[in-house]
Amino acid sequence: MKALIQRVLQVSVWVEGRQISRTGEGLLVFLGVERGDDRKDADYLIDKILNLRIFEDDEGKMNLSLLDIKGEVMVVSQFTLAADCRRGRRPSFTEAEEPERAKELYLYFAEGVGQKASRLGTGEFGALMIIEVTHHGPVTFMLDSRR
Repeated sequence: MKALIQRVLQVSVWVEGRQISRTGEGLLVFLGVERGDDRKDADYLIDKILNLRIFEDDEGKMNLSLLDIKGEVMVVSQFTLAADCRRGRRPSFTEAEEPERAKELYLYFAEGVGQKASRLGTGEFGALMIIEVTHHGPVTFMLDSRR
């Protein structure tokens, strides 16, 4: 399971011309579910994301976690994180989990994050979304539950 996390000031998600979700200061998490992922992978990433010290303290050092700042989280499913671009010019998505199982793990992940974050927003699984983001930094990390 892969998560691309970005420190943000605000995120809005739109589907078919209507805003479906909005969050303030905290993190935007793009989640990619790969074949073979399970709840252990989700639990690992939930703990890592909530506790990773990537927010600045009073001295300007990255020393505070999302929980420390009482930050908000937007979780968006992104199967393209499972792409293999090593061969040819077209990405291969054979490592992406089947949609039904991926949605199940995505919802489990979002629920786990939402239990501890001050506020949770989500995208719509499988939908074409417009995502408006105000980055803070930029600060971006790629996490992989298998590494």
